[in-house]
Amino acid sequence: MPLNKTVLMAKISINLATGSLQKEDIVVGIDLGTTNSLVAFINPDKDPQVINDAGKGVLVPSVVHFDAQGEITVGNEAKEYLVTDPQNTIFSVKRLLGRSYHDIENYKDFFSYKVIDDNTESLVKIKVGDRFYTPIELSGLILKELKARAEHALKTPVNRAVITVPAYFNDSQRQATRDAGKLAGLDVLRIVNEPTAASLAYGIGLDPEETKTIAVYDLGGGTFDVSILQIQNGIFEVLSTNGDTFLGGDDFDRAIVNYWLEKNQLDKSILSDTALAQQLRLKAEEAKKAFAHQSLFNEKVGEIWCTLERTAFEELIRPKVEQTITCCKNALKDAGLGIDAIDEIVMVGGSTRTALVKKMVAEFFGKDVHNELNPDEVVALGAAIQADILAGNRKDILLLDVTPLSLGIETMGGLMDVIIPRNSKVPTKAGRQYTTSVDGQVNMKISVYQGERDLIKENRKLAEFDLKGIPAMPAGLPKVDINFLLNADGILKVQAIELRSGVKQEVEVKPTYGITDDQVEQMLMDSITHAQEDVAQRMLIEARTEGEQMVYTAKRFLEKNASYLSIQEIADTHRYIEELQAALATGEKDTIHKKIDELNTFTQPFAERLMDEAIGKAMKGKSL
Repeated sequence: MPLNKTVLMAKISINLATGSLQKEDIVVGIDLGTTNSLVAFINPDKDPQVINDAGKGVLVPSVVHFDAQGEITVGNEAKEYLVTDPQNTIFSVKRLLGRSYHDIENYKDFFSYKVIDDNTESLVKIKVGDRFYTPIELSGLILKELKARAEHALKTPVNRAVITVPAYFNDSQRQATRDAGKLAGLDVLRIVNEPTAASLAYGIGLDPEETKTIAVYDLGGGTFDVSILQIQNGIFEVLSTNGDTFLGGDDFDRAIVNYWLEKNQLDKSILSDTALAQQLRLKAEEAKKAFAHQSLFNEKVGEIWCTLERTAFEELIRPKVEQTITCCKNALKDAGLGIDAIDEIVMVGGSTRTALVKKMVAEFFGKDVHNELNPDEVVALGAAIQADILAGNRKDILLLDVTPLSLGIETMGGLMDVIIPRNSKVPTKAGRQYTTSVDGQVNMKISVYQGERDLIKENRKLAEFDLKGIPAMPAGLPKVDINFLLNADGILKVQAIELRSGVKQEVEVKPTYGITDDQVEQMLMDSITHAQEDVAQRMLIEARTEGEQMVYTAKRFLEKNASYLSIQEIADTHRYIEELQAALATGEKDTIHKKIDELNTFTQPFAERLMDEAIGKAMKGKSL
């Protein structure tokens, strides 16, 4: 598993937009946003530039619409369906990346489309008609649209990209973003933190002699986060991050809508009319933007007067902006720094255009903020600079050695779960937590693989060992941490530890056999070429695994609780189990998910009833 730098040989092509000869494909920078996404590149003048394809605008709404015939629309055109067909129009999918239903159940009312609750820790799925989609697939559709727009505008193939994510994204969310890129036909060279990209756009961190501590304040449509970064020798270290994943410009819009309802003496229940709710929300967004150049907004939606003064608007949103300032205080506290330690403040996200936001942030930090660049574009521009660095076009910046291929382990169904993604800087370490799938399991086989494909049979096996002596517990209770430590010499140490018992095992994987640059290139090309079929196979395997687990759980539930259920309930549950088992044999992903959903929906009330009874018995005779 050598870590020699890999030079990918590319066919010589001509960029028809500039007429210049290219040694390699253009590498673009992509800001995959909650509300809007955009793509940027380095132009012939060596400056970062966002792409505006065919006058459609720089911002591509992160919205996907499915019509009755299964036709898919992404971006500007899809946004129009938020009002007319909300159930089949997916927005804010970034919130769902790498998340389980339990992560987002408190916010389920936020979504107008159906997010499946399968009562497990598995990743969420979205139901549209009779089909089930993962956030990875939906994000892949948005990235595919960005790729197509870039290729159309630049008149050249775009196959490689850097994609940005929030600094607080965990490993699962970062890997989901990589998978979405692969599904869109992109070789994702690096996942970059959005604050790092924003800093690069302002030139902060490009000088290796520079040492700075900066705050990046990012207030978007649906999310807020503030990151404190320390930059030294061209290396960006995230000292702390704080924020709220459900706080943003959308809250400003909601405050305006509520104000209008109150002024018109209307009850909030009228917002159950989804079309009217969306019309009012869009009008509120219009009002918010209008205050950049006017002090009064006065329009109508149907018979509802939408009147608002700028001063009233600022009072409405002040509590939300104060919440962001509290997050800034917490971020400084977590970093162990005072306000005086911050050298620069970078503003990111469309909502930072609001005058009150800029004023309150500048007052808190006691210095002027960086808002010279378009706050919607700054992350994509920085991603393009990072892409240019990774493409080797900037000789003034030293690139640390990187892993040529991803490293991971085998999970249920023969799938590859990546622990260290390719292009990670070395030395590095990463880990993830796993559990058992069978009651009483005392051993766990850990197989280590190298490669970019979703199925381990397509990748290279590097090592295998058993973690023995796990205490016998019900499935899902053991917690096994698997950590990868990769040193600068390319030696990988894999460590597995069961946290409840302390049982531990580790193995060293030495680069005893080489892999040529040509082989690396072929493996990368195969991963892009077969991305669609790989993801389809992965999702079928995951659906089967989830279905089998559901059958196992339902049968155990009946065995343990038959005395609490009626004969009819038991018979109906058996019927749903048999239907799911029949679906597992079909190899149809959507059919399996449908039957999982039906069995879960039918049995959930039983589980809740039994829980209530158990609590009632436990509390009997006790005073509160």
